Amino acid sequence: MITMEARTTILHYPRLDTVLMIEDAIKKAKDYPKRTTLWKKLPKKVMYQTYKTVIDYLIDSKKVMLTKDDKLVWIFADNYKAKRLIDQSVRAHA
Repeated sequence: MITMEARTTILHYPRLDTVLMIEDAIKKAKDYPKRTTLWKKLPKKVMYQTYKTVIDYLIDSKKVMLTKDDKLVWIFADNYKAKRLIDQSVRAHA
């Protein structure tokens, strides 16, 4: 017996330049954009399914957080001071 599962088939995987473009758009946004609003304002057109794949990746990798009202917030510590602090920190022994 074959059961039907809710699966999405990815027809087109994003290229690195597309992922970087979306990351950059989220970082440079003046306010926290909604997912569809950001998609419409991207500098290059991206298929929505590809865009959703990138957003899911960014959420899973803890670079972006999705708020209750569907807004994207960049949470990844990627600035110079944060990197320097992490590099100079002492690892805790568990």
